[in-house]
Amino acid sequence: MTHEQPPIPGNQGGDSEAAGQPPPVPSGGEQSADLPLPDAEQHEDEGIDQPRIWAGSLVDYNNGRLHGAWIDAARDPDEIQADINSMLAASPWMAQTGEPAEEWGVFDTDNFGACRIDQHEDLDWISAVAKGIAEHGPAFAAWTDVMEDRELLVDFEEAYIGEYDSLEAYAEAFIREQGYDELLDRVVPPTLRPYVEINIAGYAQDMWLSGEVLIYHRSGGGVWLFNGQ
Repeated sequence: MTHEQPPIPGNQGGDSEAAGQPPPVPSGGEQSADLPLPDAEQHEDEGIDQPRIWAGSLVDYNNGRLHGAWIDAARDPDEIQADINSMLAASPWMAQTGEPAEEWGVFDTDNFGACRIDQHEDLDWISAVAKGIAEHGPAFAAWTDVMEDRELLVDFEEAYIGEYDSLEAYAEAFIREQGYDELLDRVVPPTLRPYVEINIAGYAQDMWLSGEVLIYHRSGGGVWLFNGQ
């Protein structure tokens, strides 16, 4: 059974203030007032710190009803699918017409941070990302955005450098940890030492331009840094 793809309600993968707003009612039907809406405020007791998806029935949506459920995504794909199947089994459209509700989409997300989840995203990907966020925090979501190959998802722990105020702050900390300032103190005459400095800003820029370090700018300030090599 195929249906015209509806516009995605809410905010896909953005966890923004717009999330939870009901979509426009498609022509030819009326939105059922007693159906659950993808509104995070209605689910404060359901562990909102865990990544979740709001999965909805497409046949219901195409016929003017918003039917779906918030589902904990930090689980195995088959567990997520089981909850989706339960949601589809309770379809108002199926109860009314006897026609099965088989197709679904991700209408909204919660606590996925920087990671964008598409409407028809693969459950294996959703599960892997959600588990990573649950274990490592929002930096893992940033990793999904900066990496170029989905197969690199498992390399997060090896690639993650840390959270810093800026790339320059990381470059300065790296130089200090390597002892280069102390080396200059030993080899440069005291009369010249005040005039000999490492170009930290230039070093930081070169790390970025060369791809040695991948940067994700946090919305609240600061950066997450990843090894790009």
